[in-house]
Amino acid sequence: MTSTKLKGLVAGCAALAAGSLTAPPAAAGSVGEHRLATTAAEQQAVQDYWTPERIAALTEPASDNPPKAGPDGAPWTTPNALAKTVGRLFFTDHGEDASCTATVVEAANRSTIVTAGHCVNNTDLLGENNQWSQNVLFIPGYHDGQAPYGRFTGRIAIVDETWLHNDQQHGEVYDAYDQAFVVLNPDERGQRAEDVVGAAQRIGFGEPGAGTATSFGYPRATSDPAREGLPEYIGERLSYCRGPAKEDHGTPEHPAAANQWGVPCTMGGGSSGGPRFSELNMTTGIGTVVGDNSHSAFFDRGGNPCPPGEREGCTRYLVGPQFTTEITEPLHRTAEEAW
Repeated sequence: MTSTKLKGLVAGCAALAAGSLTAPPAAAGSVGEHRLATTAAEQQAVQDYWTPERIAALTEPASDNPPKAGPDGAPWTTPNALAKTVGRLFFTDHGEDASCTATVVEAANRSTIVTAGHCVNNTDLLGENNQWSQNVLFIPGYHDGQAPYGRFTGRIAIVDETWLHNDQQHGEVYDAYDQAFVVLNPDERGQRAEDVVGAAQRIGFGEPGAGTATSFGYPRATSDPAREGLPEYIGERLSYCRGPAKEDHGTPEHPAAANQWGVPCTMGGGSSGGPRFSELNMTTGIGTVVGDNSHSAFFDRGGNPCPPGEREGCTRYLVGPQFTTEITEPLHRTAEEAW
């Protein structure tokens, strides 16, 4: 998650409790497109913007904590297709540099990544002034400041138009739409992302949410103090969580949108947009992306949602929308046909 998303959720809870806003009706299937960098000059400007110093500024300080890993969070160290197809997505949000996670997925143009909606279009901290992200740059296989497969600028951002009305205060409406695709420009040698990394992940629409799932991300924070400052929690390396997926229904005071699924996970800000897999071959690193990381939810030992602010005896889950034929498939179809 980006810090804007987290802060917006806090503001949204207050607004919902006060009953101060009414959300517009949602209508899936209307696609919103936004041109990012299309000309050679625009693409070069994005490449020039993301200097090593700017990228380093989005790396949190390291600590001397000893390594700690578990199903709820561990570094991904297998050098397979997974490590190539998932990468960091850098962008500027309302004038502030930020990063999310994105994944190369199968598409006819061999240049499509999937991420979270708030990584390409977001509000300010008050839940107002929706803006498209600027300076969008994807680095597949990013680690320790390195770009082993090159750097790809964003060409077109694609979301459901309902997401463009997001106010950070009605998650029960908008969280289902917190998903996006970005069509990438070729790299400086004219090569497309899928061709360079040599693989792409499958994408599933309408897949069941229950079962074992695996989520990936480049978090810049962790909910576990014992893991603070480890390389996989400062934005430098890929992290993952694996476990039984659970659907977040929210609480009576703050209901959740339908079809929000996730696994127990300590990954924090920066993991937004990361893929959630249902089927994943842990050896080859190829699987089916069925959702993306969007926000956190907490459940008690009985599997019930914890009251707002209650953390004692609760387990943190990293959740997000499950991809559907109604919302996701039209976005993906538009992305793979776009250029």
